[in-house]
Amino acid sequence: MKYIATLVICLLSLQLATAQKTNPNYDAELAEKVGADEYGMKLYVFVMLKTGENTSKEKEPMDKAFAGHMANINRLVEEGKLIVAGPMQPNDNNYRGIFILDVRTIEEAEKLMQTDPAIKAKYLKPDLYQWYGSAALPEYLPASDKVWKVGF
Repeated sequence: MKYIATLVICLLSLQLATAQKTNPNYDAELAEKVGADEYGMKLYVFVMLKTGENTSKEKEPMDKAFAGHMANINRLVEEGKLIVAGPMQPNDNNYRGIFILDVRTIEEAEKLMQTDPAIKAKYLKPDLYQWYGSAALPEYLPASDKVWKVGF
């Protein structure tokens, strides 16, 4: 009998310990707007931009490609496809920057990457990975636009 009582207490303790908690701050409307699953997450594509195979130092074509790269970044942000972008500091891996794309598949991301003049000219090479992150990530963009003083 003592064994059964101990087993019942252990099972009840285990059930309580593994019970899922409901978020008291849950906002169903926001969750739906950002495409969140029940954990508040969703799939994105994470892009590591590396130095590409084009090592030409010709100033005019390089300047044109990188001006197009910045214009493309702005266009993708306006379309809601790009939610994080930024350059990397110099490093031994030749990583140049990152993107987080608000698309679900690598194929969609590859199509978007081919609209970038610096990638087309092979100054940059994208490595793409599916990434599971907070569905609220795009919500930081409006605040982000209010904190920069000097633009590129």
